[in-house]
Amino acid sequence: MPRELYEIGEVPPLGEVPPKMHAQVIRPERFGEPELAIHPEVIDTPVDLEPNEALVMVMAAGINYNNVWAAKGEPVDVIAARQKQGEKESFHIGGSDASGIVYKIGDEVEGLAVGDEVVVHCGQWDENDTGVRSGADPMFSPSFRIWGYESNWGSFAQFTKVQAHQCMPKAENLTWEEAAAPTLVGATAYRMLHGWKPHTIEKGDVALIWGGAGGLGSMAIQIVNEAGGKAIAVVSNEEGSNFCKNLGAEATINRRDFDHWGIPPRTDSPEYSEWLAKAKLFGEAIWEAAGERVNPKIVFEHPGQDTIPTSSFVCDAGGMVVICAGTTGFTATEDLRPFWMKQKRLQGSHFANNEQANAFNELILTSKIDPCLGETFSFEDIPVAHQRMMEGTRPLGVMSALVNAPEAGIVDY
Repeated sequence: MPRELYEIGEVPPLGEVPPKMHAQVIRPERFGEPELAIHPEVIDTPVDLEPNEALVMVMAAGINYNNVWAAKGEPVDVIAARQKQGEKESFHIGGSDASGIVYKIGDEVEGLAVGDEVVVHCGQWDENDTGVRSGADPMFSPSFRIWGYESNWGSFAQFTKVQAHQCMPKAENLTWEEAAAPTLVGATAYRMLHGWKPHTIEKGDVALIWGGAGGLGSMAIQIVNEAGGKAIAVVSNEEGSNFCKNLGAEATINRRDFDHWGIPPRTDSPEYSEWLAKAKLFGEAIWEAAGERVNPKIVFEHPGQDTIPTSSFVCDAGGMVVICAGTTGFTATEDLRPFWMKQKRLQGSHFANNEQANAFNELILTSKIDPCLGETFSFEDIPVAHQRMMEGTRPLGVMSALVNAPEAGIVDY
């Protein structure tokens, strides 16, 4: 007779799924600071699977900013949004990165078996969607959603329910916590740099990487290097600069050496000339960093409001600013003249499809990408990890938390 509940760190016999599990849970009445909003509970294990789903015992989970937003209930109350779509759960289990072991599969799952050691990417979609069935990129499907943020049953629990196509092989040489952390940011960076033809990173291309010492930036630097490009990383201190250079950045620029960030003045105001002069100085810093008078072909953006006017200005003629987030804000004012006069491209990008996620994972499997694990937290400290992320006191690289792995440093089952 299976036990009703296993404690954190206890690994049930392979394929045995207890009816209850430990989870870090968000409920609407706790919305607010992550360290208070995210709270441990014992809840029912999601044992009922759709034919295309799998149940994965989570060994470790990656920490991402999306569940800071989920904890705050801003800018979207993800629980209410799902209830409007007919889902009944009044809680949210976050976590959009995982490493673990397959414990149960749906009736129609192929190519995946109980016992497989996997990492999980966060892209979910309706496989019966007309566009998806026709071969269109599922990222453009109205059914697309981020698992563990827009969907429930994320990785901050002993078991997570996913679509089987999300499961990819775990690198044998990585610990559970190393394997759990880089997929969301890495696959996102891969699509940004390789997904928007003809603006893909090629040998010799200069790419400006904002937030080079963070999760997205650390993956982007390495992807640029693999393509033979030159990564110029923007950082905020000497520690971040050294980190990026050790990853292979051609050079770094300290954003604290400049003070023109934020929404710029109107182009018809006297203050705009002052802003433009400072933006030009930043462009000259890129030339100095690159060792030649060349503007970046690709600007890898995610701060948004504070930086995108400068990104648009310094991007090369015919180049692309590609953006996946707005960590400094969502409102941006642009001087549109460079876009039509120099035929630049402003491209939004959001996670990755299966092909891109697996291409990134192949770089991990072949040790061409370092996961850049900066710090590992305990299961109990998942709320604290999100609080630190919100407050900007996070480590360099990516963050991970042990879930059912009994201790750090374990590489297999």
